[in-house]
Amino acid sequence: MKIVTYNVNGIRARLPRLLEYLEEQTPDIVCLQELKSADENFPAADIEAAGYKAVWHGQKGFNGVAILAREMEPKLRRMGLPGDPDDTHSRYIEAEVDGVVVASIYLPNGNPQPGPKFDYKLAWLERLGAHAGALFAEEVPVVLAGDWNVIPTTTHDDVFSRRAMANDALMQPESQAAFRTIVNQGWTDAIRVRYPEGAVYTFWDYTASCWPRDAGFRIDHLLLSPQAADRLLDAGVDKEYRGREKASDHAPTWVTLDS
Repeated sequence: MKIVTYNVNGIRARLPRLLEYLEEQTPDIVCLQELKSADENFPAADIEAAGYKAVWHGQKGFNGVAILAREMEPKLRRMGLPGDPDDTHSRYIEAEVDGVVVASIYLPNGNPQPGPKFDYKLAWLERLGAHAGALFAEEVPVVLAGDWNVIPTTTHDDVFSRRAMANDALMQPESQAAFRTIVNQGWTDAIRVRYPEGAVYTFWDYTASCWPRDAGFRIDHLLLSPQAADRLLDAGVDKEYRGREKASDHAPTWVTLDS
């Protein structure tokens, strides 16, 4: 079972790239972020024609998350992260697919920091940690997949330049500590298990020739519960898709689990 997280940076703008990816890689489950599309404009018919059923939680112009499943119907468990009924951002969706609970997560960016956007990011991370703990306690295979907007460390393994990102909300000590708190509940960071050392990036900005310079960083993560980690076969980044015409600034990042 191949499970992918893919921030498409606008599903309408990137639909040809997404359909191309689905056809070429035939992943079993795809967690999408940053749809930037209202619910009624989600391209469900195109995705179904590609062989996928979907559940989604859209928002016009901003945010938005979805879960696609190949030749299966995702069983929706929840839309929105619990803990703040007044939160209007479409950043979390959770479904069960073939016995695996999968969450598609689009964490707040948090810039500029300090300020209210960074405070919202940290509060959202705290809410995510509480919900992750509840999922962990279910003792079932769970994959927390998404654009977490957190660079886990300040090493070259996770970021091209510590100095360049020093003031960015993605790499603040508070963001990193909140991410570690979640991981330390007992989750497995699949990419780092597969690649314990060496640079593995998932995002390259459109500016400053970041892609040709390989000036990227790792913010797309797949965290596995013990029951999912026991089935881990492989993990990686389909980096070449970042280099295609009119691509997203994120590359699809994935795990494969034993059936």
